[in-house]
Amino acid sequence: MAAVPVDDMIPRPIRVLLADDHELVRAGLRRLISAQADLTVVGTAGDGLRAVELAALERPDVVVMDLSMPHLDGVTATHRIRLLSPATRVLVLTGHVRRAVVEAAVAAGAAGYLTKNVPAVQVLDAIRRTHAGEGLFSLGGR
Repeated sequence: MAAVPVDDMIPRPIRVLLADDHELVRAGLRRLISAQADLTVVGTAGDGLRAVELAALERPDVVVMDLSMPHLDGVTATHRIRLLSPATRVLVLTGHVRRAVVEAAVAAGAAGYLTKNVPAVQVLDAIRRTHAGEGLFSLGGR
């Protein structure tokens, strides 16, 4: 039996792209995610067009996507990302809780949906679960 290289035995971190039009939210999420040994941020985008560009370039495992963004809304960006990088899963993190918005995001290919009022630990859990292929939908008790 051939020896397995040590690098192949160490699981690689989940590669995350952050897309939100608020710099403070992006910075906070980056800091939160970067503190986790099993997660790494591969890029950040302040608008939907840049999110699509970065997703095509970086091929992240998970995109954490806001829905209200300039140049291209999060629903359309989610759809385009899923077309360009089918293996990338999109986790929506937004303030929108209307059923029609949730349904539009899911129809566009979102694998999970959280509102921004959830605890930080729930966002981290949702990234991991989304990467694992679990659907996660929480409207944060609103």
